[in-house]
Amino acid sequence: MTNQKNTSQYGAESIVVLEGLEPVRKRPAMYIGTTSQYGVNHCLNEIVDNAIDEALAGFCRNIHIFIEPNNYLTVFDDGRGVPVEIIPKYKTSALEIVMTKLHAGGKFNVGAYKVSGGLHGVGASVVNALSEHYIIEVKRQGKLYRQEYKKGVPQYKVKQVSSSLLGFDFKNGTAVSFLPDKEIFRETVEINFNTLKKQIKERSYLINNVYFKIFNKKSNEKVAFYFDGGIMSLLADLNRGKKVSHPPIYIKKQAEDKELEVAIQYNNSINENVHSFVNVINTQEGGTHLTGFRTALTKAINNYAKKELGEKNGNETFTGEDVKEGLTAIVYVKMPSTNLQFEGQTKTKLGNSEVQTFVQQAVFEYLENHFEENPKNARVVLEKIYLAQKARLAAKAAKEAVLRKGALEGASLPGKLADCQEKDPALSELFMVEGNSAGGTAKQGRNRKFQAILPLRGKILNTEKAYLDKVLAFKEIKDLVVALGMGIGETIDYLKLRYHKIIIMTDADVDGEHIRTLILTFFYRHMPQIIEKGHLFIAQPPLYKVQMGKKIQYAYTDEEKDKIVGSQDRTNTVNIQRYKGLGEMNPEQLWETTMNPDNRVLKQVAIADGQDADYVFTMLMGEEVPPRKKFIITHAKLATLDI
Repeated sequence: MTNQKNTSQYGAESIVVLEGLEPVRKRPAMYIGTTSQYGVNHCLNEIVDNAIDEALAGFCRNIHIFIEPNNYLTVFDDGRGVPVEIIPKYKTSALEIVMTKLHAGGKFNVGAYKVSGGLHGVGASVVNALSEHYIIEVKRQGKLYRQEYKKGVPQYKVKQVSSSLLGFDFKNGTAVSFLPDKEIFRETVEINFNTLKKQIKERSYLINNVYFKIFNKKSNEKVAFYFDGGIMSLLADLNRGKKVSHPPIYIKKQAEDKELEVAIQYNNSINENVHSFVNVINTQEGGTHLTGFRTALTKAINNYAKKELGEKNGNETFTGEDVKEGLTAIVYVKMPSTNLQFEGQTKTKLGNSEVQTFVQQAVFEYLENHFEENPKNARVVLEKIYLAQKARLAAKAAKEAVLRKGALEGASLPGKLADCQEKDPALSELFMVEGNSAGGTAKQGRNRKFQAILPLRGKILNTEKAYLDKVLAFKEIKDLVVALGMGIGETIDYLKLRYHKIIIMTDADVDGEHIRTLILTFFYRHMPQIIEKGHLFIAQPPLYKVQMGKKIQYAYTDEEKDKIVGSQDRTNTVNIQRYKGLGEMNPEQLWETTMNPDNRVLKQVAIADGQDADYVFTMLMGEEVPPRKKFIITHAKLATLDI
């Protein structure tokens, strides 16, 4: 099918209308998931995805994104441009229909788009409804058109204009600029730029030969992405800093109206890193395509193991948990947008049952042949999974030994845990405190009603490179697991978590930072839900006590200390004490500065970018020395040394 034919098909007659915009402003979270900063990013993604759909259809090679100083967000593409002709049935321009009707767009018409990221028109009209101001300019056949809206309401009819308000300079295509409505996005109308970069980079891996440019005019930062290696380039990026076990496995399968790409490679870590996509949408919650992949991978490996190991493995078969260890994989499905079924408007979980069968058959058949034709690589994978199975069984026994005693029973809680009186987890806090001395101070200074204290002696085990049985054999971690009450491993039960604020409280020195990193590694690798649900925090004890006469003030940064000192009367003596350990404070001081909810400063731990987080933990805490050495040399001059 030629571009010319597609261009003629994508006209006003391609636009189908299902419903108006009224529900969007009443219940915005139904359409964009949340009205927090994530929702602002989601709105921009909807506009970018419309440009990407033009790229998937073969008509767009450049997508430019601008973050304006006044918080407008602008997207240019050099696709075909939204149709502007009058639709006779509605006596209105197709462009206005697309921008002001909820279910209106070319993707409801099979001829206009075969593959798309979303519902063209749903995204645009939702963003329009949630914008204080929205401008769209379209270039088609040498003519420029424009329409503006306020909170989804057109300010004038679509009109032909002589010049662009937005500086739109592509020969053909669409330009959109919108200002998120502060009545909707009350937290902030600003974009999270780091999240945006990650999302665009991810999309650029999935669409070959499309040039993405991002211009952040606030910080004067420019970023560009262009990849021609597809998901194999993404696979290599995901395995940065890891020692891979074998050459990558690439699977591509076309069947009727569906296309599948899969990239697989095991590495020497004990963690899994699997990503799934449908039409460049990151299906973060997985779905039928991921289920089909996992089933096929486990089945193919078990079949090969039966041939290779025979009686050596007894009656034990590998489970999905065994196969996950050290696995990096990408599952990418492309299919007609008209057939897509997602669970939820935000499109994070695929629901098409037929996709599971398609993926499962394609992956299983390919791996069966691949293992037979590449026995050396197959044996490397098999050996790794065999060791993972042994570790799983040992870890299961260790975990059961810990939890058999009853983690939720008062008598089974660790003896050194000073528990709180409150039984409601939502009102309870657990402080993990470095050292028995500081732990004793914290126990005296706390509010016993809702604050529990668990002293941690010394540096805990580095769990980045330890199996679960070794993790639970380490007393300090076992005590923490029992205190939290939700178990660990595949039978973890988040609903049994005993504290909804879990606070790391360590000294403000190098050892304290190291202990904090070890604790963060444990939670990230073994209890990520605690981070994802916003329960993990880092306490901020003061760095300085500034005393002038009887007046005492605390400073949490050098800048704050300088400001306090600078504001004092120069004829008085100012005494400055630098705290290096929690134990230097008495219970009253520790309570007032670090534990009292009315005064304290807590940093909430979040995972803004899972891919980068995985890389950093692997590099800093893993077994491979060269990446860590390179990082230290690169960043040595940026370190703040407290000597």
